[in-house]
Amino acid sequence: MKALRTALAFVIGLAAAPAGAQTITFGDTPMGQLPNEFETGLTGGGPPPRWEVVADPTAREGKALAQLSADPTDLRFPLALARAPAPADVEVSTRFKPVSGKEDQAGGLVVRLQDAENYYVTRANALEDNVRFYRVVNGRRQQLASASVKVAPGEWHSLTLRAEGNRFTVSFDGKQLITHADPTFKAPGKVGLWTKADSVTRFESLTIKSLR
Repeated sequence: MKALRTALAFVIGLAAAPAGAQTITFGDTPMGQLPNEFETGLTGGGPPPRWEVVADPTAREGKALAQLSADPTDLRFPLALARAPAPADVEVSTRFKPVSGKEDQAGGLVVRLQDAENYYVTRANALEDNVRFYRVVNGRRQQLASASVKVAPGEWHSLTLRAEGNRFTVSFDGKQLITHADPTFKAPGKVGLWTKADSVTRFESLTIKSLR
């Protein structure tokens, strides 16, 4: 009977999950370590980022992946990238919490990353109270669209970036804020998490959903 209940629960879980979606959580990762599903990177100057799992009783499974380096170098963008390849047409989402930062308190999502110098990113900033969409070309960040919205520090927020063909859609806390068309990067690339400068930011999970 126990085996039957387990099997039924597994089937129900599959039925409830979005088709082609994978959610990475951090409950099984030891404290102070980087999850096996991720590798780190850096756009810009300054020291390497410091990504590790920390305890957070308000997070899913009681743990979060945090970027802990508070180096204030401007135009420094720490990356935590999913190792598994992702298609060009993809939707990624996360819940993040801005914890601290004097220069920035930002959390973001990356798609179609060709390398640490070339990709798309959306980010929300608790010091500026806005959500923006950028492309990074040869290491230079170029703003494509922006929306003003309250981003409360010390609270969890949801962020979603959908890439389908040349069309990109950004949603924040369940509300669609940005749609924009851009043809710069069309090929599949890596997806992942992003912060800026001295942002200490926690991420609860990363959901990757193929759109093809």
